[in-house]
Amino acid sequence: MSDVNEPADNNSGKPWLKYYPEWTDHTLEYPEKTLVEIYDDNLAANASKTATHFFGRTLTYGELDVEVRRAADGLKRIGVQQGDRVAIMLPNCPQHVVAFFAVQKLGAIVVEHNPLYTAHELRPQFADHGARVAIVWDKAAETATKIKDDDSTELAIVVSVDMTKAMPLLQRVALKVPVGKLKKAREQLTAPAEGTLPWEKILGARKVIPPRVRTPENIELDDPALILYTSGTTGAPKGAALTHRNLLANPVQGRAWAKELQEPGQRMLATLPFFHAYGLTFSLTLTFFIGSELILLPAPSMDLIMRAVKKTPPTFVPAVPTVFERIIQSAREKNVDLSQVKIGLSGASSLPASVIKEWEEVTGGHLIEGYGLTETSPIVIGNPESYDRRPGYIGIPFPDTEVRIVNPDNPDEVMPYGEAGEILVKGPQVFGGYLNNPEATEKVFHDGWFRTGDMGVMEEDGFIKLVSRIKELIITGGFNVYPAEVEETLRGHRDVIDVAVVGRPRSDGSEDVVACVVLDRGAEMNPESLKEFARENLTRYKVPRSFYHFEDLPADQMGKVRRREVRDELIARLERDSGDSGAAE
Repeated sequence: MSDVNEPADNNSGKPWLKYYPEWTDHTLEYPEKTLVEIYDDNLAANASKTATHFFGRTLTYGELDVEVRRAADGLKRIGVQQGDRVAIMLPNCPQHVVAFFAVQKLGAIVVEHNPLYTAHELRPQFADHGARVAIVWDKAAETATKIKDDDSTELAIVVSVDMTKAMPLLQRVALKVPVGKLKKAREQLTAPAEGTLPWEKILGARKVIPPRVRTPENIELDDPALILYTSGTTGAPKGAALTHRNLLANPVQGRAWAKELQEPGQRMLATLPFFHAYGLTFSLTLTFFIGSELILLPAPSMDLIMRAVKKTPPTFVPAVPTVFERIIQSAREKNVDLSQVKIGLSGASSLPASVIKEWEEVTGGHLIEGYGLTETSPIVIGNPESYDRRPGYIGIPFPDTEVRIVNPDNPDEVMPYGEAGEILVKGPQVFGGYLNNPEATEKVFHDGWFRTGDMGVMEEDGFIKLVSRIKELIITGGFNVYPAEVEETLRGHRDVIDVAVVGRPRSDGSEDVVACVVLDRGAEMNPESLKEFARENLTRYKVPRSFYHFEDLPADQMGKVRRREVRDELIARLERDSGDSGAAE
């Protein structure tokens, strides 16, 4: 490291510490406990306290534990053992909570998957982690069965979950009425799951409550508890193995960061899916760490959110910027009171200052921003919950988290304050590596520092601004879309010669996924055909919103398409011609 850059690396001094509010200690104490031990501690303290809300039905922690015991016993009966990987493909529902902790009780490892993914998307992930058992939403049972029938995977047992069985009895009865809106609502929530093992068979006879499953005593804090897949820019699946230590670190840090989370009586609104690190940490594991109530939503629809806010007003809402915007709008339109929401936590994409202002006006609480990745469980940087917060910046490092800005071509060179470079991080929430992929693991670490792949600037006082992404990642609606994956799919269309998938900027700071395509000679531009082809192989949010015809795509000497140049050319074209010729919305 050169002398000229030495002063810029002030991590030893940590200039950001002076902006920590009085309730946030500079260094925190982390319980030397596994997730199961945290679960047991919470049960002992809060057995009679409400744990979950789901369409108006509540479960106490004690009642939830009975289900966890039954599920753990049932999973053990079908052969789940310590170290096994068990896939979960469920929306947010009580069965998801039960399944997660039942697997942990056995010393096995949860692998979370999006239940809306196609078999095409999931197959390489299942081939990688080798799960023998999958617990899936009954509407995803057909997808799981396709994977089970594929010789490239080890999946042998598909357990199907009808989440309507966790709803209040009257609602369950009403959903069986085969008319109008009720029929449509039922079709959205559940479906037949032939050839699967029903969840109720795993639970066993309701009158029989098995003894608590003895969790293996040799589980260590640094053993993996969870695997989440992130494909990066190559489209190849990479399973981030998060340990018990990782998954507990962020709840400890988050509670220290937000003053309100240190107070009893919290109610969390789970708008974020548990198959994302953000949702799993700041809804599920945080709930059991602080003993709060969890309002479960199977989807982040405004109807469900407004109904939940009116019936069981939350105090804490973790979400993405677009959801906060929609909550504000819906609450104003429907005259819904948000005054009990004390704290909101935003992540996944940049948070406009206007949204912060509006949110705090309608709630009277605070809205803060966090930055992180799946590999960091997820948050490493956040704006302080004080007047020192800085709109337009992602904030300052979390407690016990070190951040360094370096030359991406030479990570040993620390960039001076005010100059852009790659963000490198260290901390107890940072994972140790990818499953079955030592090469990818080695690539993302430099002398113990995790390379985020994002470009940022650190100011002299420690505040950090995100300026661009090295990884050509598109964030749409809080979901990550990897261009290479979508491009690979679209190249399978008979009319497509070449394609570049890019993010088209939106006014709210997020992006729309769009595809710029080169067609085969004689082929006509048919956006609907392209979109339908994409829908058959990709989750809905990955399907390009618009398709644009290009005669050719800018490429380097190796023939690799320069996506940034494609994006710039597209934006220039749209500015010249507002007619969106050749596009399908």
